[in-house]
Amino acid sequence: MKARIAIGILLGVLILDQVVKVWVKTHMIIGEDYEVFRWFHIHFVENDGMAFGIELGGAYGKLILSLFRIVAVSFIGYFLYRFIKEEKVSPGLVASISLILAGALGNIIDSTFYGLLFSESYGTVAQFMPEQGGYQSVFYGRVVDMLYFPLYQGYWPQWVPWVGGDYFIFFRPVFNIADTAITLGVLSILIFQRSLFDELDEATKPQKNLNDVEENTYISASNTANNKIVDEGTPTAILNIPNLPNKSASGSSTKVLNDNDDV
Repeated sequence: MKARIAIGILLGVLILDQVVKVWVKTHMIIGEDYEVFRWFHIHFVENDGMAFGIELGGAYGKLILSLFRIVAVSFIGYFLYRFIKEEKVSPGLVASISLILAGALGNIIDSTFYGLLFSESYGTVAQFMPEQGGYQSVFYGRVVDMLYFPLYQGYWPQWVPWVGGDYFIFFRPVFNIADTAITLGVLSILIFQRSLFDELDEATKPQKNLNDVEENTYISASNTANNKIVDEGTPTAILNIPNLPNKSASGSSTKVLNDNDDV
């Protein structure tokens, strides 16, 4: 059951994420905006960085980020496999980890392959598999973002330090379905899957050495035996003294011997 949940989430998120990204990439130009509702827009942007448009600058920064994503996804995939096999792990935790893994994979596809598969989107709609080649080499593609939620727009009150009177938009970042999956997975773990931290804490506790356990058991048993002896007291030797005839009983006088008398 847990394996089906993981596979279903991975395929569902990846397919939906890539279908939306390819449609935006092949139908819109950078900066183009469609207003679906007043508080929800399809706004096409690309970024070289992490979730919600956060960037790690420079060509080397882009390469490091792409490679880091691949390594991180490998670890997440390993833990997901372990969690699926472990009977004690709940299906909810497997679903949360699957959301994180699917979102990370979705953005890895962009940053790894989109530079090879698409032409530029600046001023013109991108072409898929252009004859002249893509806009970048492998690992240097840009992540496609399009979900924009300007829930509130206004001006900061004048009394607010540093930003008083400035115009602001909440929520300003533009993101994609993969980012949403990662966020939902993390929030689900923090709110509903606290058992994960208990399991990790239990796994990181130092295991007792078998020899130490045996030694402690021996010492404990010895102490118990010693305490029992003390509680019961030291056995006292009993001397068997032969009965002496009682001469007074027969009417004879009894002589008390002094230390200097001979018996």
